[in-house]
Amino acid sequence: MRIALIAPPWTPVPPSLYGGIEAAVDTLARGLHNAGHDVLLFTTGDSTCPVPMKWLLAEAEGERIGMAVPELRHAMAAYDHVLDYDIVHDHTVVGPVYAERYPDLPVVTTIHGPFNDELLDVYRRIADRVPIIAISKAQTDPVPEIAIGRTIHHGLDPSMFPVGDGGDYCLFLGRLAADKGPQRAALAARQAGVRLLIAGKLRESWERKFFDREVAPLLGDGIDYVGEVDNSEKLGLLAGARATLFPIRWNEPFGLVMIESLACGTPVLAFPEGAAPEVIEDGKTGFLCHDESAMAEAIHKVDHLDRADCRAAVEGYFSMDRMVGEHIEFYEQILSQKK
Repeated sequence: MRIALIAPPWTPVPPSLYGGIEAAVDTLARGLHNAGHDVLLFTTGDSTCPVPMKWLLAEAEGERIGMAVPELRHAMAAYDHVLDYDIVHDHTVVGPVYAERYPDLPVVTTIHGPFNDELLDVYRRIADRVPIIAISKAQTDPVPEIAIGRTIHHGLDPSMFPVGDGGDYCLFLGRLAADKGPQRAALAARQAGVRLLIAGKLRESWERKFFDREVAPLLGDGIDYVGEVDNSEKLGLLAGARATLFPIRWNEPFGLVMIESLACGTPVLAFPEGAAPEVIEDGKTGFLCHDESAMAEAIHKVDHLDRADCRAAVEGYFSMDRMVGEHIEFYEQILSQKK
């Protein structure tokens, strides 16, 4: 099958630093290529994904993330290159709307974020023409009126993640935002009397304001912010952690860091919101905790979990092979309906 993937223009594929969407696109592109398909990835010129690539923008537009003009230019150029492919899997927002110009071209899209009011307006208009892939049940439950083609959980290539023995610290890894909960992770770790390393993106002005107000006062005495880390540093931190803390207070569509942690053999302690109950097997690959006090208690239970069970969850259900297989099945279903 000839499959074209269109990545957003905001971050290279794979991401050098933060970039959950781009990490998922990288895994899918490599997995489809390894499965013997003819894959083209339309991305930015600073990407390093080891599949055939095309681009318009020499570098990712991270400084202008969310702006209409760079994304529209990127999408328009992408469709110039993909018209002779069997199917196009578009991971941008504007691209599936622009694809209306090509009614005979099979296009599918993945929504990676929550269905907020703005995105509902977009996907409500295109769902009858561009099949939508969701990434969790939690993502789609609030919007039963939107037709979803298929729900496909993310997967990883386990060979790219080192298994660690854990260590004497817990880890928070993610955006430094109130809904992600680095401040709650700090409170839980302090209550448990354990070290916590906080690693995450701190670039936007609103992130800095939140950090200064809610996180910085909690630092010290074993609670440390280590900055935004690259992939190598991330893997080392995950493999060396006693547990990864994921105290979200929002409807997280998936949470890629959870399966990245499990791939390294590190249990995840999460609040039972968003997709966390779809990812964490309570009492086996981590614990679902209702508040910071429960998370603090769970930290002292993680040593009783078998880190091999965490790794096995990714080698099994949350594998790249399973994710790729489900995408191929869906592509074939779409193409059969076009005949």
